[in-house]
Amino acid sequence: MQLTSTLAWLVDAAGTSAGADRLLAELGTHLIEDGVPLAGGALTLAVPDPIIAHRTWLWRAETGAVIEALGFAAAGLAAPAPAGPPGAAGRSWLAGLAAGKVHEDTAGPGLGGPGLDGPALGWIGPRPFTQDEIGLLRQAARFAAAPLAALAARITLSAVLEAYLGRRSAARVLAGPLRRDVGETIRAALLYADLRGFTALSEAAPPAAVIAALDAWFDRIAGAVHAFGGEVLKFIGDGVLAIFPVVDEPPGSACDAALRAVAAARAGMAHLDAARRGQGLPPLPFGAALHLGEILWGNIGAADRLDFTAIGPAVNLVSRLEGLCRPLDQAVLVSGALAAETATPLIPLGTHVLRGIASPCAVFTVPES
Repeated sequence: MQLTSTLAWLVDAAGTSAGADRLLAELGTHLIEDGVPLAGGALTLAVPDPIIAHRTWLWRAETGAVIEALGFAAAGLAAPAPAGPPGAAGRSWLAGLAAGKVHEDTAGPGLGGPGLDGPALGWIGPRPFTQDEIGLLRQAARFAAAPLAALAARITLSAVLEAYLGRRSAARVLAGPLRRDVGETIRAALLYADLRGFTALSEAAPPAAVIAALDAWFDRIAGAVHAFGGEVLKFIGDGVLAIFPVVDEPPGSACDAALRAVAAARAGMAHLDAARRGQGLPPLPFGAALHLGEILWGNIGAADRLDFTAIGPAVNLVSRLEGLCRPLDQAVLVSGALAAETATPLIPLGTHVLRGIASPCAVFTVPES
């Protein structure tokens, strides 16, 4: 069987494409080489993401550039519904690119995820496509089903790991072997925070209200962590453990980022508490502790059940330090190790013994804004 350049590439090489953007651009280039006049193309895939319902890559033939458009999911406890029809962004963009008519095919039934029968491939040219050209585009969509299925599987795996582990940890898991004792020691600013009085709230409020309160709290604290370059490692009940790795720069940068994240989280929680009071709901006070130290970041667990997390004396210290927030009547506590690396003005609170920690810890807090 004599295959065109496009179909031969789809069979032999497309499955190794680095990503959806490269696959779309290379597929478009091969189609042009086979005589199909293209001005641009679009590829839409559904993804299992807490926020994003589908992703669309848009390729411009004239420049070879590929950009990405995101379709966001509706928020809520139920399964997310796509905001707008999948593929609509691609069709709209293509229609404004050239004078031809948009041609769209589904590349393999059932591969696109919820809301899509399969990955959607769309094309447009400077004029309407002939029947022969449409036939080649349809053949290309059929042959693209297998490499797109492999690509969708990789994107799905990466999206699921990022949702549950965080971006940096997910990348480490994907790059390393699945066995214990695989990890590295890194230096990082650590943040540990949890809600005060959450046990009483969980016993007094219905489960849906408790989950809503937790989600609102996690949105504020995790959003602030991510905004300043940190990563949430764990949600532990109503608590959060996050890190700001020290990478190729003085540790003060990571420490300052952690302090800014806590300040942003406090501002966000102040707005949330005001809204809750307006609804007749109690506020959600919290305590947070910051520390700088070394952690072991990697695989830990049983032989056949692993967790990717951080352990070490620094993790123990920041957890114990947060436990002093209530006795010292402070919302934020900072260890001496982190205080020594930042120029941010801090208020000394003396040296305190932390449960289970051999050496007393110098403790600071932040000025009230």
